[in-house]
Amino acid sequence: MHAETARSRAGLRRVLIVLCVTEITSWGVLYYAFPVLATSISAQTGWSLAWVTAGFSVSQVVAALVGVPAGRLLDRHGPRPVMTAGSLLAVPAVVAIATAQSPAWFIGAWAVAGVAMAGVLYPPAFAALTRWHGPDRVPALTTLTLVAGLASTVFAPLTAWLGTHLDWRETYLALAVVLAVITIPVHLWGLRLPWPSIEHEHEEHHPSAIARSAPFLALTVAMSLAALSVYAGVVNLVPLLTERGLSTSVAAVALGLGGAGQVLGRLGYGRLAAATSVRVRTAVVLLASAVVTVLLGVVPGPALLLIAGAVLAGVTRGILTLVQATAITDRWGAVHYGRLSGLLMGPVMLTAAVAPWAGSAMASWLGGYPAVFVALGVIGVLAAALSTASYRTPAG
Repeated sequence: MHAETARSRAGLRRVLIVLCVTEITSWGVLYYAFPVLATSISAQTGWSLAWVTAGFSVSQVVAALVGVPAGRLLDRHGPRPVMTAGSLLAVPAVVAIATAQSPAWFIGAWAVAGVAMAGVLYPPAFAALTRWHGPDRVPALTTLTLVAGLASTVFAPLTAWLGTHLDWRETYLALAVVLAVITIPVHLWGLRLPWPSIEHEHEEHHPSAIARSAPFLALTVAMSLAALSVYAGVVNLVPLLTERGLSTSVAAVALGLGGAGQVLGRLGYGRLAAATSVRVRTAVVLLASAVVTVLLGVVPGPALLLIAGAVLAGVTRGILTLVQATAITDRWGAVHYGRLSGLLMGPVMLTAAVAPWAGSAMASWLGGYPAVFVALGVIGVLAAALSTASYRTPAG
């Protein structure tokens, strides 16, 4: 019995290590390499930056739409076939991006990359840890998000270094090799644990019934509004701070320190989860994010205070990732996590995809970025209020 328990624990540790490695790599190549290379792509191809960015935005929309059927497959068959297939598709998608000869080809290649993202980024990894780790899922999810949060730390400078020695096409081809060598065999080998079977569910707890329920709809709208508030704020933080008189380099440092704030927030999530109810935890995190966003919009300075605000925004953003990751299991259990998470995160990802444009558009409508952050904070308050209607007793 002890030997079987030891093997089980070793298998769970292996899964967690595997997902940490593959999430860093997948996020690094499929997501964080693009901001580093976007300007070079535009300059070397002659395509407008708007067209180049449109390709990346298309990938986010496709990932959101494909997340629902991917979650259904994951619930049924487990993460190994889904994540391995995602890795197998991601490699030729990146090669197609690197070899694109027209904007249409480029955008189409990013659409294929979006399908791959639905199979390899956070949602399937969260589903895997949630089902396998059961009651111990919060420490596992926290560890994964802490480690995977290093994706930009590792791959942004790596991509920049490659870009100094290669052109953008060769850089993406090199990254495709990294993606192939690491993620395909590691997903295939490392995710071999037996997948717990789905027990028979009463009709009330069927995923379709849950998805149509008022609490689920309230949760979806609340998380989508929160995503708009948070991600529009992240992308437009540098313009806000430069409008406040900070230099671009200092504003960039503030943005980077916000990333460190995410780590701090995630470190404290386990204690927060133990001390609060689902309803209170969700509302407090969303409200705290909204308050920090408003403060960034109304506080004119000094620079240290604005930087502190950027760090606090990062803290709330880091906690929000884990609130989203545990939102389904906290309310409806882990049985249909993949499918329900796909239904929840689809609108959230769509909102996050349009958030950068929305923030810029609001700046032109409202006359500047301070007003934008106040408006985004108000949206965050609405999200917090709606989240209180998303509670139900967990299934099982």
